Amino acid sequence: MSYGQGGPPSQWDPWKPQSQQPWSGGDDNSQSPDWAALAEASETRHKRRRLLLIGGGAIATVAIGTAVAVAVVSANGSNQAAGGPSSQAPATADLPSPSGATPSFAPTSAPPPLDPKDFVSNVKKDRAPLAPDVLFPGTQLTMGETVYKKGPTADTRDCASAAKATLPKVLTDNGCSRLLRVTYTKDDVAVTVGVAVFDTEAQAAKAKQQADTRSIIKSLAGGGVKEFCDGAVCRSTTNSYGRYAYFTLSGFTSVKDVTEQDKAVFSTGDDLAEFTFRQIRRRGEAQASAAANE
Repeated sequence: MSYGQGGPPSQWDPWKPQSQQPWSGGDDNSQSPDWAALAEASETRHKRRRLLLIGGGAIATVAIGTAVAVAVVSANGSNQAAGGPSSQAPATADLPSPSGATPSFAPTSAPPPLDPKDFVSNVKKDRAPLAPDVLFPGTQLTMGETVYKKGPTADTRDCASAAKATLPKVLTDNGCSRLLRVTYTKDDVAVTVGVAVFDTEAQAAKAKQQADTRSIIKSLAGGGVKEFCDGAVCRSTTNSYGRYAYFTLSGFTSVKDVTEQDKAVFSTGDDLAEFTFRQIRRRGEAQASAAANE
């Protein structure tokens, strides 16, 4: 059977132009259209169109969903990497509605801690009770492994009367208002500590500066403590803290001179000077703590 030029006839496709439509049997002059085939082709065409419309709608839905997701990420300002849980973004109903002006809060900061030295640097702040037994409590003093026995105490408003050599003038010129003394002993070594009280830190510092090697306090004997440093060579120290200048005079109760080899005399004087400094500082700390808790 010959199909003529160009090969076998192509199958009829309603979507392809110039394709041949199917006909029923018979010669060319007697052929009539196959209405059943035409109806089936028309139904196939409508089905394809519906599928195309449905597919296009799904693609459009995906595109809209992607746009919403991008808008949510942009609104949140998040730089979170892709792949994170989508449940972290709140639903629209959960988002707080704007309430107008954003509330503002004034910055707060803790007040600076009180300086204990301020309370022992001026008479107007230094209001705690003061007496020899307040500054030097108890009956003995332990420094490290050494125990010193407390002896007599004294308290005078006439500072010059409890000082010797060049110290009376130094105390008077700088406005000393009170001089407290106490004596401690260890074996045959005795130390008298003198604490001169001024109104201001500047006065106490000036008294310390003006004191020389001959500016010494009077040793305090009594209550079982023999006279010492009365005509014998003794060792003295001078210092100040806040509105207090403090002095030590160390020597032997056996009335012998102190030399550089007498380490016990030096260490005893240093221990009592250190303890005096600590007591004045503690006085400031106690008053600062009380003021902070008011």
